[in-house]
Amino acid sequence: MAAIVTDQFRINNASNFLGDVNDTSNSYYVFVGLSNPGITLSGTTPAFGRATSDSAWNSSPPNPTDDINYLNHSKDTMVFGKKISTDNIRRVIRKVSWASGTRYEIYRQDYSSTNQSPVTDSARLYDANYFVINKDFNVYVCIQNGSSGINTEGSRSQNEPTFTGLEPTRASGDTDDGYIWKYLFTVAPSDIIKFDATEFVPLPNDWSSSTNAQITAVRDNGNSDVNNNQIKNVFIADQGNGYAGSTGQEFNIVGDGSGGKVVVDVVNTKITKTQVSVGGKGYTYGMVDLSSISSSALSGATPAKLIPIIPPSKGHGYDLYKELGADRILVYARFDDSTKDFPIDTKFAQIGIVKNPTSIGSTQLFTENQFSSVSSLYLDDFPSATTINVGDIMTQDIKSGDTTVGQARAYVVSYDIISEDTPKIAVIKYYQDRSLYFNQSTGDQTDRSGITELANSSGSIYNFQSSATELVKQEGGSGWSVGINTIFSGITTNPTGNKIVELGAEFTDGIASSEINNESGDIIYLDNRPLISRDARQKEDIKVILEF
Repeated sequence: MAAIVTDQFRINNASNFLGDVNDTSNSYYVFVGLSNPGITLSGTTPAFGRATSDSAWNSSPPNPTDDINYLNHSKDTMVFGKKISTDNIRRVIRKVSWASGTRYEIYRQDYSSTNQSPVTDSARLYDANYFVINKDFNVYVCIQNGSSGINTEGSRSQNEPTFTGLEPTRASGDTDDGYIWKYLFTVAPSDIIKFDATEFVPLPNDWSSSTNAQITAVRDNGNSDVNNNQIKNVFIADQGNGYAGSTGQEFNIVGDGSGGKVVVDVVNTKITKTQVSVGGKGYTYGMVDLSSISSSALSGATPAKLIPIIPPSKGHGYDLYKELGADRILVYARFDDSTKDFPIDTKFAQIGIVKNPTSIGSTQLFTENQFSSVSSLYLDDFPSATTINVGDIMTQDIKSGDTTVGQARAYVVSYDIISEDTPKIAVIKYYQDRSLYFNQSTGDQTDRSGITELANSSGSIYNFQSSATELVKQEGGSGWSVGINTIFSGITTNPTGNKIVELGAEFTDGIASSEINNESGDIIYLDNRPLISRDARQKEDIKVILEF
C-alpha cells in the first residue's frame, strides 16, 4: 500500500508543538549536562553513556541513543535548565538570501517528483528557492521571474526588492530583470538578535491572530474572500500556435473558484504574455478559457498550455506558515553568570529539552524559570592549596554507629570557593549517575563485588549525609578531603557581614538537593556536542532546531 506523510502534517506538528510549549499547563526546559563525558574504565571500555576520554568525545561525539536507559542517564547528569518562554521560540524557514545575478524560482503549487523546480531540481515546493530575505530583513515570495516554457529557468535577478507595499511589484533598478515580488514580512529586531542564524529565518508568532499593523495589513490583503485577488500569475508553459486576435484580450479563469480573469497577448498567433486582471477567489485549480480564439490551434494540434498559479489558502500572505513551509522550530536559550544555579566553572557536553519535570519531593509540575538539577554540599573545611576538578570522583563513608555500612559516590560538577578567610565557605555541586555503580570493568550490569555497600536495605543508593565526622574524600588523584558545615541552612550566606551571596540552592544542614526530581519529565531532544568549558566572561547562546 502506497502512502505518504505530507508536508502539511509536518507543518501542523510544528504548530502543535509550539502551542504545547506555550500552554501554561506545561513546562519545557532547555538543559545542559554531562560535565565529564570522557571516562575509561578498563582497557578501552568507556563508562556508561561516555567516551574513553574528553578528547575522544570531542573529536567525534557519539550519537545519542533513543532508548529509555540512555535518556534516564541523561536525566541523572543534567546540570541546569532554563524554561522556554513564548519569547524564546519561533517557527523558522530556510534562509535564502537575495544576491544579484542569482536565479530564483517562482512559487508554484505543482512542484513534484515528476515536475521538479527548474533551478534547484526540487521535488517539493518547500525545497525550492521561491522566497528571499534581503539586506533589510524583509522577506518576499517570487511571483514571476521571466520564466516560461521557452525559458524554463527564468532570468537572473538584478534588482534587490526593498519595497513593503502590499501588491506584487517589480523591484526598482536600472534594468527590467523580469522579476515580480510579493512582500510578506520584516523580521523583528528582537528576533534578529535571538533567532537569526546562518541557515534559518525566524517567522512571526501568531500570524493568524496578530494585531501588529504590518502583519495585519499583509494578512488581510491576502484574504481573497474579501479582496477577490487570489491568483497573481498565469504561467505560459506552452505558447501554442494558431491563436486569433492580438494583444490585450481578457479571458475567464475557469475552475472551482470564481471571478478570475487574465489578459492575454497574442503575437504572430502565439501567446506571448499573460497578466492577471482579476485574481478571483476560491480556486484550488484553474484553466484559462481560450475557446473564442483557439479553433485553429486546436484543429492544428498546437494548443497552448496556460497554468494559473494557485497561492496557498486564500492568497499570498494570508497563511504565512503554509506558504513558506514552516515545519521547523527554533528554541533559544541564553546561559550566563546571572545565577549560581549554573556555575561558571563547570563544563557540559549535552544539550537537550525536557518536558514537565516535577518539583523535588512532590508530584507537582516544576514551573520556575530555571532549575538546578545537581546536589550541593556547603563546606567549612577544605584545603586551600588543593585543586578540586570537574569530573573528580568523591566519596563518603556511610556509618551505622561506628560501623561503616556503605559508601556514597558522586562526580564533581562544580567547586566554588566563596571565602577562604574565617569563616571558610565553599560549595561543591555534584551528580550521582549509574556509571558510578555499574561494573567498573564492563560499564554495565555485569555482577560485581561490593554491590551491597552501594545501597541501603531498600536498594536505594546512598546519598551524602550531613556529618561532622565523616569527611568527603576524593577517590584516587591527590586524595583531597573536605568537611560539610552541618549547621548551615539557607539559600544565602554572608561570610564578611557586608555582602550577601546568593547560593542558588536551599541548603539544610549543609546539603542541598536538586530542585527537580531527576527521574521525572520526558526528554524530547538530546544533542551530544564537543565539551564546552564555561568562563565567567562568556555567555552561551544556545539555539536548538527541531525539524518535524
